[in-house]
Amino acid sequence: MQLISKWQEFRNSSRYEDRKGAVVKKSKNLMMTILKIILIVGISYVILSPVIGIISQSFFSDADSANPMVFTIPISPTLERYEGAWQELDYVSTLVSTLVYTIVNTLMQVFICSMVGYGFARFDFPGKKILFACVVVMIVVPSHTIMLPQYMTFRSMELMRSTTPMYILSIFGVGLRSGLFIYIFNQFFRGLPKEIEEAAFVDGANTAYTYFFIMLINAMPAVITVTVFSLVWQYNDMFYAKLFQIPNEALLARQLSTLQSNIGANLKIMNVRIQKLYVNAGVVLVMLPILLIYLVLQKRFVEGVERSGIVG
Repeated sequence: MQLISKWQEFRNSSRYEDRKGAVVKKSKNLMMTILKIILIVGISYVILSPVIGIISQSFFSDADSANPMVFTIPISPTLERYEGAWQELDYVSTLVSTLVYTIVNTLMQVFICSMVGYGFARFDFPGKKILFACVVVMIVVPSHTIMLPQYMTFRSMELMRSTTPMYILSIFGVGLRSGLFIYIFNQFFRGLPKEIEEAAFVDGANTAYTYFFIMLINAMPAVITVTVFSLVWQYNDMFYAKLFQIPNEALLARQLSTLQSNIGANLKIMNVRIQKLYVNAGVVLVMLPILLIYLVLQKRFVEGVERSGIVG
């Protein structure tokens, strides 16, 4: 009876309520943690499963590809697919030309789009709202709707079968996803305090000096974000590459699109299943450079996305 009375007394005390509340809180936190882990693992599997399949199949031997029991891990892994893909892609030469093309376009887009975004964010001029609406239209309207006028224009200028049309579009601020990049810079510059510029003007700095040596330095998160986006999209672009008939040897993405036929013609491999293994190896080789760039810039890229106003 004494034990029962002590138990009832403990249950009626505030200490019991505190412990009960702590246990309930820990249980809720544990359940939420488990739920988050399940969601993260599930979503990661859906996203990464095709990539894991491509990487694993690029190491398959002929016997592994014909064995229905081999699904992910090859029994007799081989580097033969990478040797063939490296040779048919002319990997080193094509990668160098691709990086030159991508980096030049990226630098032009960062330079031009940052200036345009800064102008929209800080200056008032006639037609500003109409022009910014045109920038929004550049984001919303699909590129396919203006492909014919672009094709006819550059064909009349005899600039097809080269990378020149893309350089021209980038330098005039209408290149691949330039509307989005202008919007990112506009949002970021609007978030910077005007006191920074006012202090520079008081010290005697002109507009150009203020932009290049003060505002652009403070906009590094946005610069990193746009740089990564532009690098990835220019590197992987096939729409404009086909539209302007850019030569295959100038871009890895173009070379990859013809890899399967080249494997059949040059290596005399007619089995479609084996050809696809070489294509998987080619995909891995094409992914590696841009993946390394992203891993190096990942921290700054995430910070830039958070600070530039991109939602969804």
